[in-house]
Amino acid sequence: MFKQGIVSIAMIFLVLISCDSKKKNILKESNKAETATTPKKEVVYQVFTRLFGNTNETNKPWGTIEENGVGKFNDFTDKALSEIKDLGVTHIWYTGVPHHDVITDYTAYGISNDDPDVVKGRAGSPYAVKDYYNVNPDLAENPAERLQEFEALIERSHQAGLKVIIDIVPNHVARNYKSISKPEGVTDFGETDDKTVVYSVNNNFYYNPGEPFVVPERRNGYVPLGGSKHALLDGKFDENPSKWTGNGSRLSQPDPNDWYETVKINYGVTPEGHHDFDSLPDGFDTKDYKAHFDFWQDKTVPDSWVKFKDIALYWTAKGVDGFRYDMAEMVPVEFWSYMNSAIKMENPKAFLLAEVYNPSLYRDYIRKGKMDYLYDKVQLYDTLKHVMQGWGKTDDIVPIQSDLSDIEHHMLHFLENHDEQRIASPEFAGNAFKAKPAIVVSATISTSPTLIYFGQEFGEPGAEDLGFGDPSRTSIFDYGSVPTLRRWVNDKQFDGGQSTSEELELYDFYKRLLNFTISSEALMGNYQDLHDYNTHNTGDYGLKQFSYVRWSENEKLIIVNNFDADYGTEFYLKLPKELVDAWQLKPGEHMLEDQLYKSYQTLLQVSENGAEAKIAVNPLQSFIFKLQ
Repeated sequence: MFKQGIVSIAMIFLVLISCDSKKKNILKESNKAETATTPKKEVVYQVFTRLFGNTNETNKPWGTIEENGVGKFNDFTDKALSEIKDLGVTHIWYTGVPHHDVITDYTAYGISNDDPDVVKGRAGSPYAVKDYYNVNPDLAENPAERLQEFEALIERSHQAGLKVIIDIVPNHVARNYKSISKPEGVTDFGETDDKTVVYSVNNNFYYNPGEPFVVPERRNGYVPLGGSKHALLDGKFDENPSKWTGNGSRLSQPDPNDWYETVKINYGVTPEGHHDFDSLPDGFDTKDYKAHFDFWQDKTVPDSWVKFKDIALYWTAKGVDGFRYDMAEMVPVEFWSYMNSAIKMENPKAFLLAEVYNPSLYRDYIRKGKMDYLYDKVQLYDTLKHVMQGWGKTDDIVPIQSDLSDIEHHMLHFLENHDEQRIASPEFAGNAFKAKPAIVVSATISTSPTLIYFGQEFGEPGAEDLGFGDPSRTSIFDYGSVPTLRRWVNDKQFDGGQSTSEELELYDFYKRLLNFTISSEALMGNYQDLHDYNTHNTGDYGLKQFSYVRWSENEKLIIVNNFDADYGTEFYLKLPKELVDAWQLKPGEHMLEDQLYKSYQTLLQVSENGAEAKIAVNPLQSFIFKLQ
């Protein structure tokens, strides 16, 4: 009896342990399911760092930093970053961070003065980097601690839930590049170059031996600094022998339209175009970054490759989450394989965005160069711009998705950035609200990230003439402030307290749209065009409307846009039978509800031959209908 009792108790105990273990396993699996994240859309907020927090209203052409003011790293307070995050942003691209040429005197901090004869604007071009191992002294409260202030901004950004992106400009550097902050053992670009030859594989620059550099002649009344006096402004710049200019000009006296403030980096490409480095073997376009990294380990590469790889890893180690590469197509794709694979080995989730404008190069730079994203400029952006301006047809959007279907995830979408005209400018559309249907298409037509340029969400027209460059684009060369953003900043309250009702209305629209995109499962799923089908089968649906569907297993969306700024329309939007079958819709009525404002519903009538829904759309209105 005693033994039987012990056995019975032991069996009960084992059963209890087994049950408890099963419960724990179930809980573990449940927790895994909860913590496993379904991929979602990403939104990049590009902010011109020195303009963001500046509330000075002077905006004098060619104004000094004392006259026009400047924004600082510290202007990105916890409140500011929280508001940017709440707009529906996942990544923040701080433009103009690496130390580039400026005219402001920082010699008290050991920084040499920059010559206005080879600097564009008074605040300087962010794409003429002078020291890659430090940051722009303009942006720091204490220039002596500028790097520490930026590191603190990285930390604040991460605490706000934002990933950090900065620029790297591998194609060129400032004419007077000199790092005073480089780590021990690092040599400057050009420091060990053989300047007696035009080209050598390990030279960082190309030279014109025996020819000194000559400052470009001034045309059309242009005078550096708007005619202000400056000790170094004498029409001369000491560079002998002359280096080739950033855009590839070999002239010792570049044209005024050349990128004369920069010099081109040599990546082991001879003046005749031959490559003094190994090529990627056939089939490497299908291999992952680890295979690319391994490939380069026993290869000898040009010195410039190593220098830029070390720069990227320097910033990655400081917590930077990704890079935007300026004019990436001017640099050999093999270099990108080398550098990007090294970055990914340190941070597999690094966000690597490249400026590439030639569609014939897209796939090589993505697959061989290991870029995550490229600008979709010459196809989607240009097409949407033409539609917004009133003369383009929505028909032209349809073939873009088909053409890019194999790489659509890698084609970042935007309507504004620092290179492009502001939508609200007369030179573009003259009305920021004309962006509404375009940004809906841009943000929802594919799985790719969306980029928003600061001030776009308020309808900033870029009307200020600040010196170098013309209005319509917010100046990247001079000191100043951005009026629509300044009103939202509201004396550093970051609450829109001075914004106009129109600015707040547009801001609310962007906030609704972007937050929907980063939470939608369907926008990372399937796509099918409805436009062509409805153009041929639906009355009152024409060249200024555009529609398509996005869907996943759990979410089905019908997206309808009206680009007509003057007229609304009403029509029965039709879904073809193959789509109804793919969605497994049963005949009858199904509710559709708009996800932007939740104030419009309509019924989808499903039959055996297809489906249709009656839709009334106002001028410049979009609907993101969700099948209930």
